Amino acid sequence: MTDGKSRMRADVVVIGSGQAGLSAGYHLKRTGLVSAVAHPEAAGSFVMLDADTAPGGAWQHRWESLTMDTVNGIFDLPGMPKPPLQPEEPSRTAVPRYFAEFERRMALPILRPVTVSAVRRADADPAGELLVETDQGIWHTRAVINATGTWNNPLLPQYPGHDSFLGTHLHTRDYVAASAFAGRRVAVVGGGISAVQHLEEISRHTTTFWYTRREPVFLDEDFRPEIEGRKTIEKVTANAEAGLPPASIVSYTGLIWTPGAREAQARGALERREMFSRIEPHGVREADGSFTSVDMILWATGFRPALAHLAPLNLVNDRGGIQVRGTEVVAEPRVHLTGFGPSQSTVGANRAGREAVKTLAASSLLTRNTQAG
Repeated sequence: MTDGKSRMRADVVVIGSGQAGLSAGYHLKRTGLVSAVAHPEAAGSFVMLDADTAPGGAWQHRWESLTMDTVNGIFDLPGMPKPPLQPEEPSRTAVPRYFAEFERRMALPILRPVTVSAVRRADADPAGELLVETDQGIWHTRAVINATGTWNNPLLPQYPGHDSFLGTHLHTRDYVAASAFAGRRVAVVGGGISAVQHLEEISRHTTTFWYTRREPVFLDEDFRPEIEGRKTIEKVTANAEAGLPPASIVSYTGLIWTPGAREAQARGALERREMFSRIEPHGVREADGSFTSVDMILWATGFRPALAHLAPLNLVNDRGGIQVRGTEVVAEPRVHLTGFGPSQSTVGANRAGREAVKTLAASSLLTRNTQAG
């Protein structure tokens, strides 16, 4: 090749190896596809590309205090139930250990660390190949299952005076432990679950202030997955299939009064303030014009799907969303989005991996693969 980049081939390329990616890999293998790494010339092959250096997806980057008894729940990966997990163990070690054992037992063809920079169409043929460009060469493929999640695309709003602040800006992605905030005056921005968890922890060590754009909505009753969970999935699915931009899950579900949230409320940490009007060198200018001195601003403002590498495909519509039918992108059926929209939860990610493979197996894209399986 004249560009000097190595060229590889796989009928399906899975980008990402968190819960959604592992589920897709499991079902691709069950469909009969073989490793494109071990069998580079084989018909009906797949490969999985992961930007991290170790198994675990985004879980390996979670903060230390997010233990297994405080996470929202980890659904079993297909074909391999979770082993007994200690409630007090940090999720950043427990979940990656489980994922690593799943990868080993299922013998999935995962290459890491591999960074995907772009996915392009090889030509104008709608049934032709896609090119997956990486820092280690280019993969030619018939289909892409994208499972990159959101962790690498944090949402960081830019308020007036943002760059003038002499203190420290942090995002949930940077959060490690509440003890690092001791003795500081901390503004926590955001109305979601992470913001409440951060406030509950940090307020034990120092003075906190809570800012949100809207009044947070706490549920008076416990969240019932069999009822509210189903309703939430239906709403998110409808929006995704309408091609609307993704919204935060908490905007559908509201916040839950966990024991930790109750404790934070008792300490006065959940006294919400209107969003400040601007940031100044030593603090924030309140909505009423008064000034509050702060040393750190923790932006618990969530994440957006990490899809920058798909930009060359022009999948985003004029409303800022990507329309999907199940996991299949309507504008480009060779691309499936898993861990996206209604499949952001761990159980949803599992189902999305299975659905993407089932849809591909039923299409002309994998006819040769299933015959070769």
